[in-house]
Amino acid sequence: MKVQFKKLPSNNPSLFPEDIYSKIPQNHPVRLVNEVVESINIDEIIKQYKGGGTSSFHPRMMIKILFYSYLNNIYSCRKIEKALHENIYFMWLSGNSIRITGL
Repeated sequence: MKVQFKKLPSNNPSLFPEDIYSKIPQNHPVRLVNEVVESINIDEIIKQYKGGGTSSFHPRMMIKILFYSYLNNIYSCRKIEKALHENIYFMWLSGNSIRITGL
């Protein structure tokens, strides 16, 4: 009997790429972190920004990343940065803005 394996999907881009963010379940903790941080008042944090120089990442996005990192016992800045490049949940929380800017 000949052994048969399932074909692997191609790594070539497709005409209509799949929306990977749709794979995040509605009840996943990352969505709760997003919802909670969206609901809190961060006016006092925003007041601390003076402006000028290079634009900053939005503090609300940074808070989401920190909360979700701590929820997952990730405390190292390097590990958080790696997660932002490799982990779908971190990418979703950041709006994929880290990958776009090349941090």
